Amino acid sequence: NTELEAFPKAAFKPPSATGKRSEAAGPSQKSERRARQPAPPRCRAGGAGSQCTCGRGAQRSGAMGSGAGGGPRATAPGQQLRALFYVLPPSESSFRTVEEVPDYVEKSIPFFIVFIGLEFAVSWVTKRKLSGRINDGISCLSLGVLSRLPDVLFRSIELISYIYVWNNYRLFELPWDSPWTWYLTFLGVDFAYYCFHRVSHEVNILWAAHQVHHSSEDYNLFTALRQSVLQKYTSWIFNLPMALFIPPSVFAVHLQFNLLYQFWIHTEVISNLGPLEWILNTPSHHRVHHGRNPYCIDKNYGGTLIIWDRIFGTFEAEDAKVVYGLTHPVNSFDPIMLQLRPLAHIWNTFWATPGFCNKLSVIFKGPGWGPGKPRLGLPEEIPVITGKEVPFNPSLPAYLNCYAVVHFAVILDLYTELLGTVTTLSQGTLLLRIGFIILSLTSFGLLLENRQDTRPGILEIIRCLVFVGVYKLGYLRSQFSSLGYAYEV
Repeated sequence: NTELEAFPKAAFKPPSATGKRSEAAGPSQKSERRARQPAPPRCRAGGAGSQCTCGRGAQRSGAMGSGAGGGPRATAPGQQLRALFYVLPPSESSFRTVEEVPDYVEKSIPFFIVFIGLEFAVSWVTKRKLSGRINDGISCLSLGVLSRLPDVLFRSIELISYIYVWNNYRLFELPWDSPWTWYLTFLGVDFAYYCFHRVSHEVNILWAAHQVHHSSEDYNLFTALRQSVLQKYTSWIFNLPMALFIPPSVFAVHLQFNLLYQFWIHTEVISNLGPLEWILNTPSHHRVHHGRNPYCIDKNYGGTLIIWDRIFGTFEAEDAKVVYGLTHPVNSFDPIMLQLRPLAHIWNTFWATPGFCNKLSVIFKGPGWGPGKPRLGLPEEIPVITGKEVPFNPSLPAYLNCYAVVHFAVILDLYTELLGTVTTLSQGTLLLRIGFIILSLTSFGLLLENRQDTRPGILEIIRCLVFVGVYKLGYLRSQFSSLGYAYEV
């Protein structure tokens, strides 16, 4: 799935007049003050109807930032909730410029939290079991945080590339305030997602990035946040044809709505939606997509609509009980290993496979391909599901689970504070914070695996010592003043 941007993002502001980041967030935490940033100048690229390409008017993370028009429009809680289900009408979600488009994803975070809690409650009441596990939940959130860290350093390639094509190569311009443009963009974004998603399963090098999302052996709302670092750097290509005639402001709305819709379908507590199953991608259809049963492989690629799968022959209805995860489970909670191991496998297979054409096939054909096999591999080689599959779930003492949860909450706090102050930090401080977050997520993953060696414990001791050092020196701080006292202790 396209990465679901389920974490807060800092609005991008231009650097100071010297061309450097403000050093206000230097080593001394007590004397740290946020540097006041100048208002972003209006971009002069393009002619009438052009959109900003310099990124000054857009958020660093790729959603919508403030501009000359007064910034993003405010949205009511009811509108945010309807955006999550893609039922916000054109009259409430059409904007002249990208700068006016609300950041629907960031504003939906409270609803993410509420729905995750609601899913746990419903699962407990109906099935007498929780809908997820601590180790897998932390793993999913760790991968979600890791996938967003590049956006702290770089602007979104999805929106920047789209605006560039619009400003320089558009053939004609559809009216931004027309309901017909809104509905056409809805179909265009969803079809582009179907194409990208299908290619991500059928091209090995792209699957190496996308498989991160499928590596969980649970299926719940946490899984929606389990994302790849690398996937976003290929998905943008599929949206560019729309930039020839659809205004960026309309595209930016539907890009978010399409992502938000895919959050709530990652659940087992909703069984069937009746007649809507014929048109929409539903929890039932998407459960099939996440299954490793032979009948589930390479099926149901749709984002919001399931009609593309029905048209192009990739649809499969939910039948036998779905077993989730990869056909060959990775059995790890280490976020770095989960991101890089598939690439290492492709690298080793590439050099071990004889013949230049075969080597190219290792990269560009399906993950099940081998010399003499069809492009997508042989269906009979897919492991048979026996019903006795057990998820990777190492037993941990209760105190260690509590330790992991508490310290992971601390990292989420530091991560959120980082996003809120990114434009005031020096490059050194920024890289130090990102490095510490990556170190922490890796350490937590290894601890949760409960391996019978001393490396996870040693790494965690090093992490704690680093934390004490950088916090005392003022390179880390909490967004909640009350937590600052706890950190001091």
